[in-house]
Amino acid sequence: MATTLTEVAQAAGVSLATASRAFKDPDRLAAPTRERVQRAAADLGYTASSAGQRRMTFAVVVPDAANPVFASLIASMQSQAWSGRHRMMLVNTFEHPEREEEVLQSLRTEVDGVILASPRLAAERIESAIGHLPLVALNAELDFCPSVLMSADTGMRQAFEHLHALGHRSLTFVPGPASAWSTRRRQSLATELARAWDVELTVVGNQAASVNGGLAAAASVASSGSTAVLAYNDLVALGVQAGLRQLGRHCPSDLSIIGIDDLDIAAVAEPGLTSVRVSIPGGGALALNLLTDLVSGKHVPAEPLLQDSQLIVRGTTDSPGARR
Repeated sequence: MATTLTEVAQAAGVSLATASRAFKDPDRLAAPTRERVQRAAADLGYTASSAGQRRMTFAVVVPDAANPVFASLIASMQSQAWSGRHRMMLVNTFEHPEREEEVLQSLRTEVDGVILASPRLAAERIESAIGHLPLVALNAELDFCPSVLMSADTGMRQAFEHLHALGHRSLTFVPGPASAWSTRRRQSLATELARAWDVELTVVGNQAASVNGGLAAAASVASSGSTAVLAYNDLVALGVQAGLRQLGRHCPSDLSIIGIDDLDIAAVAEPGLTSVRVSIPGGGALALNLLTDLVSGKHVPAEPLLQDSQLIVRGTTDSPGARR
């Protein structure tokens, strides 16, 4: 069996996206990293031409194309696809599971493969709808296809340690859509970390993954009595902050706020939003590499591939009741 790019990446100790870049866009890599990948490829007998990947047409299905997270994913996949001259079709399901199901069924005869980002449809319905069409899932653990998880676990652990060190002993978690894997994972981990750090945790109702979702949650956050907030994502965090301001509560003097994703807007907000940085472009590039291997009939990892995270501390976190 021919050596795969995944095996080269493992041998070189780099991500699949980095290994791909060493062949498709080498100038973007530091020389030592590029040379390490090339040495591993030579040792394993892998060459770019041996990949045997033909040009393909693939679809990317997202629940909300207007969300900056998915916009970043789409951009990273378009950039990666261009180097292989692959054609990409974008489908926005507008958070409707039924539309997602209909789209997957219709794509069976239209494309060579699908990347399904943050599905809102139940796993068994996804499997039934996609049939035998090659599928890669982003932020979903499906046992019938390869997946990439843009995990916030490490950054969330750092967030709890950071808040505890500042003196916070009560925290409200604002979850996103109930059907999203990342909502379930982040809420479960927040519960686990609250026990570990002896922090009183309040979880408010599920919200849209948007600024409006955060605005809707602000009153519940204000009435919780917590001194800190961890939001499902940056947009929700900024919505909570704006809603609290309307209620006469200010960040970080009254409440500290942490988001997840570390969008560009987090750095330029006032004050700058403390956020868990998730590897969004890396996740998109990795998903496309998996799909090209899958379509080419190559071996792909059965276990989900994890993208790590890191807490970025800015101005929205401080000691409880601190006044500047």
